[in-house]
Amino acid sequence: MTRALSLKLLAVVALALSGLSACEKSVEAPDDTGVCWQMVEEGKGKVHFNIVAKNVPNLERCAANLEALRLKFLAIGGNKTELTGAYQGQFIFVQREGIFVGQSLTSGRYPALVRTGDGRLAVPGAMPQ
Repeated sequence: MTRALSLKLLAVVALALSGLSACEKSVEAPDDTGVCWQMVEEGKGKVHFNIVAKNVPNLERCAANLEALRLKFLAIGGNKTELTGAYQGQFIFVQREGIFVGQSLTSGRYPALVRTGDGRLAVPGAMPQ
């Protein structure tokens, strides 16, 4: 096979694969100003968002509201230790290690709040080592 032919074949395969990924419908976080959302998976790749709080001033406060919701669910017998929410177009992931934020469900995540030794949440770097 010639080099030009193999490059053309590679280009066709890459184009086909990118077309397949473009067909998948990605979930977008609601971008309403000041509204904190909880994402609920319905199955078969479908999700919906429930309002947790309105007039929330910042992402950290929304994350704290989601953590409070997680704790309430656990207190009434729930077993879900992780929760996903959204605030102004960003996803919030409440996990055992802390609270992380990402632009999409599959993108990289960065820490917004981390757990201290006693389980409380703090801004990364706020606690002494």
